[in-house]
Amino acid sequence: MDDRAMWGALDPEVLERITVVSPHFDDAAMGAGHLLLTYPGSTVITVLAGEPPSYPDEVSPWDAAGGFTKGDNVVKARQQEDLAAMTRLSSEHIWLDFPDHQYLPVDARPTPDDVGPALERAIRATGASAVFLPMGIANPDHVLSHDAGILARAAIGDGEGTPAWFCYEDQGYKHLPGMLAWRISKLFRGGLWPTPALVPVELDVDRKTAALMEYASQIPPLEQDHLLRERIAANVPEQYWRLAPPPPGWEGLYND
Repeated sequence: MDDRAMWGALDPEVLERITVVSPHFDDAAMGAGHLLLTYPGSTVITVLAGEPPSYPDEVSPWDAAGGFTKGDNVVKARQQEDLAAMTRLSSEHIWLDFPDHQYLPVDARPTPDDVGPALERAIRATGASAVFLPMGIANPDHVLSHDAGILARAAIGDGEGTPAWFCYEDQGYKHLPGMLAWRISKLFRGGLWPTPALVPVELDVDRKTAALMEYASQIPPLEQDHLLRERIAANVPEQYWRLAPPPPGWEGLYND
């Protein structure tokens, strides 16, 4: 058989222990919900799951749309939503202690260098055979989570005895003109050739939707900013991209 016929294919053992990195509580369910449902027992690491030292005096438009008012512990409420969603997805969870950027002044927001080591430790703790990072587009928390994941990959490695590394497409943001292409190009130029992977998944729109609906405080702003129900109804496939160096002899394409 021509080797090209196997491009994108995976050995089954690669998917034995899946870890998905989620910028916010709901992102893994939105961008990789079918993946999680197909492989029960997977682990979701939520990067921005920590409570801020204090909430801003003015409730953010996103939180206000979700029904929160001044004095509410928004993160605690969303942690409870996440527990319910993870139960529906038959997934384990790990929450990192970094606050969402909307609660912090610019100079106090975590950087990839801050998040990368913590994410690396969490990934190692899962014993993952495959790690799925967000593509990381448009939203600063998504970009942060992606960049920290790339640092974790560099520390853990990608070869025999280490996880296989993938990206999943950020639901909503992937439809912004040019953004997905920008990320793919950036990965390519960085030596990680993103290739659409043949990841077998069972499509269960009803179960994925039920998991998403557990994020009750997120639904109104997601409807407002991302037309969530229309996107669910469109049933756009989840796409996962394998991250790996180029095949031997192909390195010269960097300069084309």
